[in-house]
Amino acid sequence: MYCKKCGAEIDDDAVVCPHCGVPTDNFKKQQNTRPDDAPNAGFAVLGFFFPIIGLILFLVWRESMPLRSKSCGKGALIGVIVEVALAILYVIFVFAAAGCAAAMTVV
Repeated sequence: MYCKKCGAEIDDDAVVCPHCGVPTDNFKKQQNTRPDDAPNAGFAVLGFFFPIIGLILFLVWRESMPLRSKSCGKGALIGVIVEVALAILYVIFVFAAAGCAAAMTVV
């Protein structure tokens, strides 16, 4: 990687340029990470079963804990998709059952 200010070649993991002292993109990444921010399967499951709670947690933690927020959002999104798919299957089943019942009464 090269420094944006002085153009010197620096290590890819460098937080600041050793030549001119200008912060690199890694400096921003290092500042934004929190030790308690990590993907969490528990919050993903909570979001799956209660999508509105997952959405609220996603919106609340979006800036402060992006990894945990993403877990909540994924769980909520998957939960909504599964609920919609089950509702569609239920409607298809009800119409199929009603059609079979109607066909049996005609005969």
